[in-house]
Amino acid sequence: MSIFSFPGSGPIGLSAQLAAVTTLVLILIGTPLAWWLSGTSSRAKSIIEATVALPIVLPPTVMGFYLLILLGPYGAIGHWWVELTGETLTFSFSGLVIASCFYSLPFAVQPLQNAFEALDRRNLEAAWTLGASRLDAFFTVAVPQSARGFLNAIVLAFAHTLGEFGVVLMVGGNIPGETRVISIAIYDQVESLNYTNAHQLSAILLTFAFSALLLMYVINRRWQRR
Repeated sequence: MSIFSFPGSGPIGLSAQLAAVTTLVLILIGTPLAWWLSGTSSRAKSIIEATVALPIVLPPTVMGFYLLILLGPYGAIGHWWVELTGETLTFSFSGLVIASCFYSLPFAVQPLQNAFEALDRRNLEAAWTLGASRLDAFFTVAVPQSARGFLNAIVLAFAHTLGEFGVVLMVGGNIPGETRVISIAIYDQVESLNYTNAHQLSAILLTFAFSALLLMYVINRRWQRR
């Protein structure tokens, strides 16, 4: 099987699918969480913020180990999943998505929270005064004004998921066409002393990561000038 096959079966296609699905899930989950964190005065805020940020400082193998237990056939989530679907979450693409969502959560939530905290709340209050519901005001006022935050969250979550290694190895293993993402493929090539393929894959990942970050900074700077 070619390491460059796309979509789905090869490491590059599988990594792109994993990053895309994970980013979509994180935006859907992270947006309401970030909105709540940006406006709450709850005593639990610091605890939740620390929990969200934990993957930034926690070794990937530690998080991967606990996720392996949690998602395993006897774990709290894994057992429920087996009863519901008859399949295990560990060593599967679905398990990789869940693990990636945990591991990339701060890269989606923190940019969104920062964007929401920078909003001028008077615009929201004006929309409420004019009869807009809170949900309508959120989508028509808060979301457009937080476009930079959404851009940063999407780019960082996608790029971070694309480069994951420790967590995906612990939870997904190394199954061709199922869990062998590009970072695992690079490790395989290095172990096999096939430095040519390892260099090609690494160059692709490096080029994409740099290009994505460069584009994000350029767009952010242009928005800031406006």
